[in-house]
Amino acid sequence: MALSLAGLSVFPASTAHAQTLTDPTGTAADAADAPEAGTIDIASLTDQSDRATEAGLRQIYSKIDGLAGVEVAVQSGVVRLSGTVINQADREQALAIAQRIAGVVTVENGIERSLEVDSNLSPALSSLNDDFRGLIRGLPLFGVAVLAALLIAAAGYVLAAQRRLWVWVTPNAFLAELVMGAIKVVAIIAGLIIALQILDATALLGLVLGSAGIIGIALGFAVRDTVDNYVSSLMLSLRQPFRANDHVIIDTLEGHVIRLTSRATVLMTLDGNHLRIPNATVFKANILNFTRNPQRRFEFDLGVDSADDPLAAMRVGLDAMRALPFVLDEPRSHAIIQAVGDSSIVLRFFAWVDQQETDYMKGRSLAIQAAKSALEEAGYELPEPIYRIRVEDFAKLPKAGNAKRVRPEKPTPAAPPIDDEHAARDRTIEQLVSEERGAGEKDLLDTRRPIE
Repeated sequence: MALSLAGLSVFPASTAHAQTLTDPTGTAADAADAPEAGTIDIASLTDQSDRATEAGLRQIYSKIDGLAGVEVAVQSGVVRLSGTVINQADREQALAIAQRIAGVVTVENGIERSLEVDSNLSPALSSLNDDFRGLIRGLPLFGVAVLAALLIAAAGYVLAAQRRLWVWVTPNAFLAELVMGAIKVVAIIAGLIIALQILDATALLGLVLGSAGIIGIALGFAVRDTVDNYVSSLMLSLRQPFRANDHVIIDTLEGHVIRLTSRATVLMTLDGNHLRIPNATVFKANILNFTRNPQRRFEFDLGVDSADDPLAAMRVGLDAMRALPFVLDEPRSHAIIQAVGDSSIVLRFFAWVDQQETDYMKGRSLAIQAAKSALEEAGYELPEPIYRIRVEDFAKLPKAGNAKRVRPEKPTPAAPPIDDEHAARDRTIEQLVSEERGAGEKDLLDTRRPIE
């Protein structure tokens, strides 16, 4: 749309000559006869058009706060601006208005910014006063927004406080705590969104959420180990790879499980000490659980002379082991020829025990003793290492007889009979773990959950 002031036509700069032009006689020229955009019609630059332009700009500036002190002079389409304004924004606004007037060839901007204290301080104080009044007027709306946010947040906290409900809904207490925490966070964010919408400050909401996202990414990288451990705790509480008092080896760490917390798995080592392993390590580790299967196999090696019959020696050793009351009949014990050495044949014996009743280390020790004694009583010797010495001049050596070395006989005391008591399971560590669990500390292990 064009604004006509005292016979002056005002257009945007890009369309001024493409619409209506005023000729020196005051009659409007047809748009088809107008010069092309970007060209200047010299014939239209008359004293009359200059006066019209000058009058029109003065009238426009007088209507705008901050531009009342701008002086205008126009000659042959050249506009010269002078005077003072309060700030740079007013100076640029005066220039922009002059450039949009039709028939203006160029604008010489001689406007200066006033540096007087009164002229600069008064608008600032007026602006602060307006802002303060606006804040006072907006206090009721701000109070409503804050109240709405508090009510939504309070509702979320009340819902999250229903611990029994979330423990019943979720698989375990740890996941219930996560759900309750998530509800609180969602309630706070929802309250903030509603409050900003009431205040019509959704643009600020986008800025806040964007900043929060960037900060969240930065914090995620900074605390990735903590987050990894937290997620591992959640997965372990769901997967339940072991129960309380299970005898496990986690990588190279061995002990009985005391409890699973939100940060670590607590073991009691076989020497009665506490061992805390971060759950991130436990989740990624190889876990060997001895308690899951009560049957456990042990093995040991014994050597016989290379001249002896290894199969007969295996039968003697196996008969002695199978006679032990704690060695299981099924799976059945067996033996193999492990290796043929320089001076002996190495036999490897295998047998099974019930870990629920028999101490593994005691059972293995008694089985070794029984097999060794049986082989020695049957005439088998456990050979010692033999070293051969080569001598170049045999003629100078004294001739030695070929008599076999005779060992002095030692009295062999009668071995006491072996019963179940000799290999009974030591339950000291299990009792200590039970006492520790009776302390009532938080534990994520739940016997109601299926074990992995």
